[in-house]
Amino acid sequence: MKATWLRGGQIVDGTMAPAWKGDLLIAGGRIAALGAGLSEARVAEHLAALGAEGVTATEIDCAGKVIAPGFIDVHTHDDATVLDMPQNLPKLSQGITTVIVGNCGISLAPVITQAPISPLSLLGDQQFRFGSFGDYADAVDAGHPCVNVAALLGHTALRIKHMEDLGRTATVAERDAMLADVREAMLAGALGLSSGVFYEPAFAADIDELVPLATEVARHGGVYATHIRSELETLLPSMMEAADTARSAGVPVIFSHHKCCGPSNWGRARETLALIEKLAEEQGAGLDVYPYTAGSTVLRPDLADGVIDILITNSESHPEMMGRYLKDIAAEWNVDQQTAAERLKPGNACYFQMCDEDVDRVVAHPQSMIGSDGLPHDVRPHPRLWGAFPRVLASYWREKNLMSMEQAVHKMTGLSARRFRIPERGELREGFHADVVVFDPTRVRDRASFEDPIQFSEGIEQVYVNGELSYTEAGRGTDARAGRFVRRG
Repeated sequence: MKATWLRGGQIVDGTMAPAWKGDLLIAGGRIAALGAGLSEARVAEHLAALGAEGVTATEIDCAGKVIAPGFIDVHTHDDATVLDMPQNLPKLSQGITTVIVGNCGISLAPVITQAPISPLSLLGDQQFRFGSFGDYADAVDAGHPCVNVAALLGHTALRIKHMEDLGRTATVAERDAMLADVREAMLAGALGLSSGVFYEPAFAADIDELVPLATEVARHGGVYATHIRSELETLLPSMMEAADTARSAGVPVIFSHHKCCGPSNWGRARETLALIEKLAEEQGAGLDVYPYTAGSTVLRPDLADGVIDILITNSESHPEMMGRYLKDIAAEWNVDQQTAAERLKPGNACYFQMCDEDVDRVVAHPQSMIGSDGLPHDVRPHPRLWGAFPRVLASYWREKNLMSMEQAVHKMTGLSARRFRIPERGELREGFHADVVVFDPTRVRDRASFEDPIQFSEGIEQVYVNGELSYTEAGRGTDARAGRFVRRG
């Protein structure tokens, strides 16, 4: 049995309790002891109680460092990455030990195809071989990724599997077929259902289609996470549509990557956050957010309004335009931006749609969780893929002072585990799984930028996944592949 003794660090336990100086003992993949100044005799006693008498713990001096729960990235599209790039350095290097996949209605299961259509194509085009959620969960466990993986079932994936005509609502027979897959997924440990009616393949879906699926999720104690229909002018009606769906189903709603898009919406975060607070009291509601004023998704000409900046991150038809702004490409081609975007399809882009004031408010809100929402298959990704979590600590805690360090860590750990019902993770507590990050509070910061997005962050010194040292700032990724599939509850 391996044992590690983290000594003399500042313990930030993920519960929002005040930080305190102490030690943490890891043994057998669990947090074996947690206390103020553990002695060698006490460490030996704890190890003996675990049947590891005579084992010597590796001591790590953590003076001046923070010892915190491993971060939980609640909004990812790492579904395929955890299988084909299991080391997952973009996440480990941020202190992330658990990723939640299957967001925005987009999941690998239960779809089998060699040519996924958008937005499923955001997950790559080689991995759609899982006919059931359970098959995907088994593949994750067999693949031994470096991070833990928890998953939502995507509604868009269900539509693509069971419907030939995506431009209409599902028939009763199609809903019943989807419902069978939802039931299978929940029994296999899914966290819940995600939807993305923002995207064309699911845009025709209505409440009558979604409520029966979400009701099945509620029966199993899951959640309903949604990329709402619009984050532009019809933001509030779109939020209410999602809330009504969840209320009818009796399931908590989580608003994915909550934001107010477009100049006409800037400043409305006060209004939207007040609505979420009201919904939280009435029916159960939460939200996640990434700490940037630009989003990233598939290339959509309808979002090229001539006002916001759009950075091309991938174009299959014109790969030479990657890394350039749409307005410059349009000027060079002597066309309007929508025409240029149409020519560049299929591809992905970053959309600078939000204002700092709104993003600050959402990130600082007591109930917001942090999610990167990065697209790992982009050749030139949004910097959030590599930097979202250290950015919260550096910018929103240390520089802007919008929250305490305890609050920042809570948003990335305990709150996330509780909201998504992930057991025995997200807090430093004896007996919990030893997902732990050690970081330097004076140095931690993101380095990834829109100009140079693939950059390691600074100050994330050590990352333990299920007790195994999986990343060090000095040596980067280790040989450990200690992640596992994490089932609901």
